Amino acid sequence: MNDETMIIRSIEELQAIYGVSSEASIAKVTTKLTSEYRHMIELSPFVALATVGPEGLDCSPRGDIGGVVRIEDENTLLLPDWRGNNRVDSLINIVRDPRVALMFLIPGSTTTMRVNGRAVVSAEPSLLQSFEMDGKHPRTVAIVSIDEVYFQCARALMRSELWNVDRFVNPTTLPTPGQLLKAAKADFDRETYDREWPARAAKTMW
Repeated sequence: MNDETMIIRSIEELQAIYGVSSEASIAKVTTKLTSEYRHMIELSPFVALATVGPEGLDCSPRGDIGGVVRIEDENTLLLPDWRGNNRVDSLINIVRDPRVALMFLIPGSTTTMRVNGRAVVSAEPSLLQSFEMDGKHPRTVAIVSIDEVYFQCARALMRSELWNVDRFVNPTTLPTPGQLLKAAKADFDRETYDREWPARAAKTMW
């Protein structure tokens, strides 16, 4: 149990522990994409999208083949919303509060890219059609206006050995989606869900 007298309650107390930011940690922040930042983001097939709403915060994984976002220009990213579970928590938040944060992962690289900005949700037909995949289109696209972009220190991914295949977890040792659902709702039919899920996912990827 934490000693209440040791809880940090001010910026000054934090600064006394951590000191000042390094020159590099400040210099790396830009208000638009550099050519190098653009290249990094173009290679990312996965991003975690953080949003905020009256109920609190939300962080949602987004993935896509060949790049998870389209770079419209040095100030704008386009993030299509492909098939999911229709909770649309992130989109609900964005239409009420435009603030977003994105963290891009690049397989094999310990450098992550971060973007903070504001977003709107568009259902403009020609925009949706431009993202066609297997004859299908996203139902909406989040248009992200960049406020700041920078790369993240690599130590977290280095410590975690995230891309080390020798440390990959065997999926058969993990609970199945059906088991996870049944743990949350006792009368859930986990056997049927787990049996039907792979084929359903394959048919509804886009």
